[in-house]
Amino acid sequence: MTNQPDAPLWRDGEVPVSPRFDDPYFSLENGLAETRHTFLTGNDLPDRFRDGFHVAELGFGTGLNLLATLQLWRESSTPGQLRFTSFEAFPMLGDDMIRAQTAFPELSTIAEELAPFWREAAREIDLPDLRFRMVEGDARATLPAWDGAADAWFLDGFSPAKNPELWGEDLMRAVARHTAPGGTIATYTAAGHVRRALEAAGFAVARVPGYGRKRHMTRAELY
Repeated sequence: MTNQPDAPLWRDGEVPVSPRFDDPYFSLENGLAETRHTFLTGNDLPDRFRDGFHVAELGFGTGLNLLATLQLWRESSTPGQLRFTSFEAFPMLGDDMIRAQTAFPELSTIAEELAPFWREAAREIDLPDLRFRMVEGDARATLPAWDGAADAWFLDGFSPAKNPELWGEDLMRAVARHTAPGGTIATYTAAGHVRRALEAAGFAVARVPGYGRKRHMTRAELY
């Protein structure tokens, strides 16, 4: 059974805010710049790209991370197919996703290409250079049952203070079990309990400079 799609509130007409978690879906400063700094650079991308490289994320939100990653993949001229799996308990309606993505004109070409899939509430997209899957439901239940292993993780749930379910020790251990050898994690949060949970799960954890007003973020690598 899946949850009903979340209908966001709109701050200044363009920034979606989750009423469930009272948190914006992306940075109020520059969501795309934060994604590039935190998740792409934080996972040493595009240097690690190769055919079949697998990104997984906790929290699909507006789809911004997918668009930015696919754009980087194409710009890097990596041959083959990018794999991208996202775990999302409360997916947005397609029209809301499309509206949110208009805030990033640099991604407009890819956004327009994928928009028909969101209108149809697609959970799978297969293109010559992309294999995308959205796994709906509580990640605490769906991730342990997943048969994949990611080369890079984007931990992009809402703030740990407002969405603690996505940052607990048990879930971080499940993330570790579904990480390829030498796989990495990046997240915008530098909360101590998150870093400790990752360390307990078997990751080497580093606190590194964050984006904008966030002094620090977290990067981790599986031993």
